[in-house]
Amino acid sequence: MTTWQGWQRFATTDPVSPPQPDHPPRSRDERLAYHSAFVTIRTPAISQLATQVRTLMILGRHQQTTARPSLIVTGPAAAGKTTALLNVGRACHLAHTRKNPAPPRSAQAAAPVVYVLVPPGATAKTLITEFARYLGIPITARMTQTQITDAVCHTYTATGVQLVLIDEIHRLNPRTTTGAQAADLLKDLTERLPATFVYAGIDVTDTPLFSGTRGAQLAGRATLIDCGPLPARHGPREPFRDVITDIENALDLHHHKPGTLSRHAPYLHQRTAGRIGSLTRLIRQAAITAICDGTERITKHSLEAIRLDHLAETHHRPTRRR
Repeated sequence: MTTWQGWQRFATTDPVSPPQPDHPPRSRDERLAYHSAFVTIRTPAISQLATQVRTLMILGRHQQTTARPSLIVTGPAAAGKTTALLNVGRACHLAHTRKNPAPPRSAQAAAPVVYVLVPPGATAKTLITEFARYLGIPITARMTQTQITDAVCHTYTATGVQLVLIDEIHRLNPRTTTGAQAADLLKDLTERLPATFVYAGIDVTDTPLFSGTRGAQLAGRATLIDCGPLPARHGPREPFRDVITDIENALDLHHHKPGTLSRHAPYLHQRTAGRIGSLTRLIRQAAITAICDGTERITKHSLEAIRLDHLAETHHRPTRRR
């Protein structure tokens, strides 16, 4: 998805849908594929991000003199940051294309959304090269960073880029010379491009990105959205149990009893530390196992048999009594 062709394919391909009562049953292979891809569960972070992005895009639409306000999605690993980013980006892409359909036989297609990954050990030149690669802007080894940046800004403006999604932002370290230059490049792009920037990274507030003069500039322009673990309770609400219910309602298993997983919400919260990524992976793996072994149901016993990501397993590992 870090090229326009890949992003367009992702954004315009209909996401998988849960089983419908009036549709014929799916085959075994179809159900395995469904639980592999699975539906996107709308978490509080996704809802908050969608609202903020829509508001900031309107707020910055006619701003000319300074950088437009931006957003930073932060949180621990497996908290659903990238899922939230992609979900909002797809919604923006589809809304734009519905409102502005491409003219017949148009040679210049609009590209409303850009998705870029910060490369490991990013320098300003390797980072701007990723921006160029996304739209297939031709560059040569002899081109300077300034020349590539000018080409990117010209092409992005001409193609109508409105939303720039930058993932893995925690890889930038402004305390190093190369990291500082890469951070300055992003600041330059936010001032030159008529687009809203949204960044995502692991525990961004604990990284050097928010330190020093550059960090103060970023903090002064960016709204922070915390995509942290879901709490078991939030006042009278139980957001983690609500997400479990949404996941369970989307399962396609022949003998699973609705409500089984929501009854195990305390266990699932302890098992995954409230991380949406670990939770969906656990339930999807259990569903695939249930199809493969013919049980067609998920129980606490079958959940306990699933090995999760190391982060979740380390958290869940019980302490030994002396």
